Amino acid sequence: MRAVSLRAAYMPLVDAAPLIVAHEMGYDQAEGISLDLRPAPSWSSLRDMLAFGHVDAAHLLSPVPVAMALGLGGIVTPLSAVSVLSVNGNVIGVGRQLEARLRENGYTFDFSNASAAGAALAKAAGGTLTFGVPFPFSMHVELLQYWVSGTELASTQVEIRTVPPPLMAQALAAGEIDAFCVGEPWGSFSVDDRVGALLLPGNAIWSCAPEKVLAVRTDWAQTEPHLTGALLRAIWRAGRWLSKSESLTTASEMLAQRLYLDVPADLVDRALTGQFAISARGDQRQVDRFVTFHEGATGFPWRSQAKWIAHHMARRYGLDPSDAERTAADVFQSDLYRRELQGIGVVMPIESEKPEGAGDDPTLMAGPGGKLMLPRNVFFDSRIFEPSQ
Repeated sequence: MRAVSLRAAYMPLVDAAPLIVAHEMGYDQAEGISLDLRPAPSWSSLRDMLAFGHVDAAHLLSPVPVAMALGLGGIVTPLSAVSVLSVNGNVIGVGRQLEARLRENGYTFDFSNASAAGAALAKAAGGTLTFGVPFPFSMHVELLQYWVSGTELASTQVEIRTVPPPLMAQALAAGEIDAFCVGEPWGSFSVDDRVGALLLPGNAIWSCAPEKVLAVRTDWAQTEPHLTGALLRAIWRAGRWLSKSESLTTASEMLAQRLYLDVPADLVDRALTGQFAISARGDQRQVDRFVTFHEGATGFPWRSQAKWIAHHMARRYGLDPSDAERTAADVFQSDLYRRELQGIGVVMPIESEKPEGAGDDPTLMAGPGGKLMLPRNVFFDSRIFEPSQ
């Protein structure tokens, strides 16, 4: 039987890996589908490609479908996050002038302490700080806002400007932004281009942040359940392949191709292994679980994560947080995920929500078909988010 072609949009980022691997390794064909991968120049164009039916599925910023459900952003096509494609994977970086001032003040760029990094940056800022982010509705913004409000940066004037990820280094070099929060490999690209230095990985702010989701139009998921299931299974198998250490070299070379990210394989390898060069001086840092695609039920779309996003968005945009949480809970499709993956032996959580930030240590959880070890789940300020019922 001929495979059914599915059009899927993505941005050229390391965390598009599950879609790219599913296609390159033939996991799509094994499920009777053929992924027609289409790169997008910006997150707004990618969102529109999905919302207006130009593609069937997309590698999407996790807050985008939540924002759309809350009526933010001008486009209200209902989207469903049927899987989480990646957890974590962002970096915060600064331009060379800020780097120099930080070093003059004695900051050692430990790359792990979010509170210390915030205090050091506030001291070095000397005025307004302009951060580049890829999109207004993004985990980049959510992490930055959460970090700023919980550190000495709260007393600093912070502005946020939208810059497409591949152009972040260029904007930094031109002085259009002072700092950035972006997905790899574009933070490392700024280091190798000698225009920036990395200050902090995103997982130092929240160790378990849902970064990108596999999104489809809600009506498409309802009318094409077999294709939705085939896509989910192909992506899950791609994530499992990516979780194996012996796959990483091949994955780096695969993603680095001109067809996809079009960067040196070394840049991709840094994100996949967590071994970073954080400055033009060659300083090295190791980040465990910098980005994950499989371990600890990475792909499971926790409704509590959608509620966390909605809660903070609602407070920022003047909406009722409890109403926003209830609306967002329907966006992350926990039940659909369980239904479509239960037949291939995937161990999944029984519950769809959990307190976010309450897991200072890995947590053993029973699920259908076995036991599941959930990863450490903490915020840098030790707060716990209890989703409203």
